[in-house]
Amino acid sequence: MSAFHWLNEQFSFFGLPVYWSDFLGNILALATVWLALRRSLVAWPVQILGSVFLLIASLNVDLGGNAARQVVIIVSASWGWATWKRSREQEGAINVRWANWSERAVLMAAMVLGTVAFAAVLKWQDASFYPGAPMWMVSADAWIFVGSIIAMYSQARRYIEFWFVWLAVDLVGVPLAVHSELYFSGIVYAVFFVMVVIGIRDWASRSKPQEIASPLEPAVLIESREETTR
Repeated sequence: MSAFHWLNEQFSFFGLPVYWSDFLGNILALATVWLALRRSLVAWPVQILGSVFLLIASLNVDLGGNAARQVVIIVSASWGWATWKRSREQEGAINVRWANWSERAVLMAAMVLGTVAFAAVLKWQDASFYPGAPMWMVSADAWIFVGSIIAMYSQARRYIEFWFVWLAVDLVGVPLAVHSELYFSGIVYAVFFVMVVIGIRDWASRSKPQEIASPLEPAVLIESREETTR
């Protein structure tokens, strides 16, 4: 592993100390979001590689929840990749839709209950930040972990709501990353916020000229207007 030791080293990014692993992982994460906007299958392998780098970065600063998150993302991205590939083969394109109310209820319940349960595990094992870390920090770590899993699942299912889940993750991720001295991650989370808003509008606009199902209406299938980027 000595050949990859440089990933644990830092460099100056506009005066901020940044790990190479954190930098490269987040560059690939940004690329993943851009590719997801285009509904490209390439988004999944790029996300897997980015998560490998971010796993290394998280271990550098003892973020147990975030490290576990990257492992789950790698596994989930592999499943999502296969799901999108099968969808394109069967339907000719990656079609997206709003989730129905029962699906939304499941997502919200999983977000809340999953965060509570995982935060309890992290606290019990002292696996987040440092031994004796306050519960609010541990809960934030758990929120990002659980939210990422749910976002990955929603993305694989092609729910437009997956962008909203990432939005909830970003709102916690920015201050947590800065507090953990992963400054570049904090900057990228802020960029994610803007890209997520664009993503919501982009995926939703693909309902035109058909009727789009808002969160207050029953879900309908939204057909893509162009072939998925290869």
